[in-house]
Amino acid sequence: MSQQLKVTVWNEFRHEKESEIVRAAYPQGIHTAIGEGLSGNVQVTYATLDDPEHGLSEEVLNNTDVLIWWGHKAHNEVQDDIVARVQKRVWQGMGLIVLHSGHFSKVFKSLMGTSCDLKWREADEKERLWVVAPGHPIVEGIGEYIDLEAEEMYGEHFDIPQPDELIMVSWFEGGEVFRSGCTFNRGNGKIFYFRPGHETYRTYYNEQIRRVISNAVQWAAPSTREYPKYGNHKPLEEIKAKVKA
Repeated sequence: MSQQLKVTVWNEFRHEKESEIVRAAYPQGIHTAIGEGLSGNVQVTYATLDDPEHGLSEEVLNNTDVLIWWGHKAHNEVQDDIVARVQKRVWQGMGLIVLHSGHFSKVFKSLMGTSCDLKWREADEKERLWVVAPGHPIVEGIGEYIDLEAEEMYGEHFDIPQPDELIMVSWFEGGEVFRSGCTFNRGNGKIFYFRPGHETYRTYYNEQIRRVISNAVQWAAPSTREYPKYGNHKPLEEIKAKVKA
């Protein structure tokens, strides 16, 4: 897609206000680090939980090609009508990239239809993300794997539907594995779930992680295909009256 993509980066923006550790890692907020890491022809705007309508008004969403979502501690504070609004836009073709603990967001769970639960542990352990679909555009420019020296562990079983494509699988120092890069299609929209990004680690400054997210934005961009028309439909051909016996 050669035209400029309009990307909205959504973040709770709570940890950075309440924790010195997180504020030291992301002094301008996680959303800013994600947005500044995007490459390509993109126009980035930001939205946070405490903005009016969580920053996701009808106007904002209608002018968003790809929405990036990071949330963790306040999933239940996201209003249901805003969740429905996002879900509808995905069906209509807006791309959605869900990062790290966004797996438990109302938005992601509503689109998956499952609990999206998993195992987790915070132990400063090494993560290796193996690329298992090397020909996929989301991992263009990435080698066989990405090493992160310290991250939060997520482990299987990850209660999601079978992904349409499995792009990356993580191994952790403690022995667990996890489906860390998964794509889904919902309506006209494309969804990418990408695991790394615990708030106390500077993961979103890692150039390879930034490359994956930038690639995913391009991949998730809406197509030019029109949204299908539903409901009562006039016949395409003439229906001849049937003679009743």
